[in-house]
Amino acid sequence: MLELAKREHVPYRIARGDLEGKMKCRIWRKLHAEEARRFDQAYELMAKHPELGLPDAFALVQSGMSMDELQARRVRTQRKTAVKEARSSVPGEAVDAYLAALIAEKAEVAVVLGDRTLVDVLAQSEPIAFMLERSGRLEKLQVVVLARRALWEPLGPTLERDPKLAQKPLAIVRQPERRPFSDPRAFTAAVGHEVDVTLRNGIRLKQPLVAVGPFDLLLGRPGSEIFVPLHGIARRNDSQEAPAPAEGAAPAQQP
Repeated sequence: MLELAKREHVPYRIARGDLEGKMKCRIWRKLHAEEARRFDQAYELMAKHPELGLPDAFALVQSGMSMDELQARRVRTQRKTAVKEARSSVPGEAVDAYLAALIAEKAEVAVVLGDRTLVDVLAQSEPIAFMLERSGRLEKLQVVVLARRALWEPLGPTLERDPKLAQKPLAIVRQPERRPFSDPRAFTAAVGHEVDVTLRNGIRLKQPLVAVGPFDLLLGRPGSEIFVPLHGIARRNDSQEAPAPAEGAAPAQQP
């Protein structure tokens, strides 16, 4: 069937029908001349690019894409799949418990954005947004750091800042696969150790890593955590191999 389809430049179903005594390939080509020309082009592409199957080759003809564009699309799809798999492999209970505690306590929190800080009360955590009592709905992608106000206000002014990023924070990248960090597994070996990260607004945090979730990190110490979304991290300054445990840090968790 495949040999017949390739020889006659027809869809596989037409070649199968020919072999089963139904419509002949040449008759189909006469009745569907325009589509037959597209299959001619598809089989020509397959001859030039043996790795292409007929569905992909025909899709290329239909869309007008080049081989380079198809390859780029495949790479993007593979990256998206890899990010989803990475996220699903890391439990989120620790981060969820931290946010739930803030909501239950009605604690005032400092919410650091790219260019300003909000002081509010966290009312709800949705999949893609926080609900704040005074400020309303805030997209999580806007958040760089979230922590109890009592913790952040004395700590924030003491932190080192990258002057370029402080002046012009990195733009928010909406495609996870294009962000500097979207795979939480890059941090799991460092739980219980100090990590050194620069955030997209220039803030540099050197803190023990308390927990890793699918989308976020908890830095600091148990009871005094700093919530840092992975999308807020611009670069990692420490070795990605786990260093010696930070003094007083909690033992490493196994996600």
